[in-house]
Amino acid sequence: MRTNKAISITLPPAILAKAQRIAKKENRTMSELIREALRRYQREQEWDALNAYGRSKARALGVTKRDVVGIVKQYRRERRPKLQAGKMNHMPG
Repeated sequence: MRTNKAISITLPPAILAKAQRIAKKENRTMSELIREALRRYQREQEWDALNAYGRSKARALGVTKRDVVGIVKQYRRERRPKLQAGKMNHMPG
């Protein structure tokens, strides 16, 4: 049983030519190239939805971009010593 299903799509000649050049340059089939493009598109859509959700929640809670920057900086400051300690434990010697 096939796990893939063949479909037919239409593309403007310029986009088709560009896709063929990319596929050739990357040693991929057109199918592989299109599958990867669709996976990336899907991830982008998921990221956009997550980002919109976060912005909505931040607005509802009164959290500003400046607040987020401060929170990230604080987290990184607190995390840095732990990361450095972890690196020291993994050093050969």
